[in-house]
Amino acid sequence: MPALKNCHNIADLRKRAKARLPSPMFHYMDGGADDEWTKRRNTTAFDGYTLMPSQLRNVEHIDLQTSVLGTTLDLPFFIAPTGMSRLFHQDKEMGVCRAAEKFGTLYSLSTMASTSLEDVAAETSAKKMFQIYIFKDRELTREFVQRCKAAGYHGLCLTVDTALAGNRERDLYNGMTIPPKITSRNIFSYATSFSWLFHAALQPDFKLANVAHRVDALAGGAMGLIEYVNSQFDRTVTWDDAAWLAQQWDGPFVIKGLQSVEDIKKARDIGASAVMVSNHGGRQLEGAPAPVDCIPALRDAIGDDLELIVDGGIRRGTHIIKAIALGANACSIGRPYLYGLAAGGQQGVERALELLRAETERSLALLGCRSIRELNSTHVARLN
Repeated sequence: MPALKNCHNIADLRKRAKARLPSPMFHYMDGGADDEWTKRRNTTAFDGYTLMPSQLRNVEHIDLQTSVLGTTLDLPFFIAPTGMSRLFHQDKEMGVCRAAEKFGTLYSLSTMASTSLEDVAAETSAKKMFQIYIFKDRELTREFVQRCKAAGYHGLCLTVDTALAGNRERDLYNGMTIPPKITSRNIFSYATSFSWLFHAALQPDFKLANVAHRVDALAGGAMGLIEYVNSQFDRTVTWDDAAWLAQQWDGPFVIKGLQSVEDIKKARDIGASAVMVSNHGGRQLEGAPAPVDCIPALRDAIGDDLELIVDGGIRRGTHIIKAIALGANACSIGRPYLYGLAAGGQQGVERALELLRAETERSLALLGCRSIRELNSTHVARLN
């Protein structure tokens, strides 16, 4: 297992994460729906584009600053919302938000987090966004809006692609539950993950911190993730609900999980500030298009009316460059920072951010661009 300093790319962090985690935790993080074609395609789709460099340019200084959601970030990518970071390391969401602040980028906290939105707000003064799932308990949504306003969150993000859970077969095979449960099927994996098991015994705080006071579905014991989502999430959510939420928030409002031109236009019409073009990391609808492939058509359809954020499949700095050259305003990362978290807590997250920052900066210079803002369609071409 390589030390963090010897992890030279996101794939190395993934290997270290796999070696340190019990199988249920790793495969929950790493897995997708059905045959996982969509999950793989999210990344391999970037191979369908080439970069066209310009030479003899002064690239002594490279500027990665990016404007998105009404704020300026030091990086052209930010932390996507992901659930239950405590499953992967005892530093949980706190370690991730501290790393994001150190690198000058946005941190997004999930409804399904293992740390409360108030505790995260108290931990860091950096820009933060809260991601909402709408539960059957609709009053919880109103409560989220008020809590986020009181805690000083910059943006609100509504995820819309989880009317019910995708078919995540790895979770079924590995006995993944919240809280984690040791069974005869996975006992060897837990026993060989000593560090994780030791800290789990010291800090057994595997709870959904933002909803447990109202939606205590776990009170009866461990529950599978698919079962939890299907029992608690509201399947009746419509565009009227999204419009209501945008009005209640009255700030940077993001809709996550859209990919079609028709839906992008509806998002604009109900008052969204941005769309995270996403298929939930390949964890929901098997066969959905890769987010990066959607960007050119969406940008042509919407012009500059909405900010577009590529969410899914990013593993390299060149992926970020390709997405922005195709028309995205920024990118967000989920699994890359989670691999880092599992590999080494906050230091591992920082290593993931450092690697992607260095790759993006180096590739921009080799492309002949001094700023991320110089990227445009002349720098990227689709392979025949």
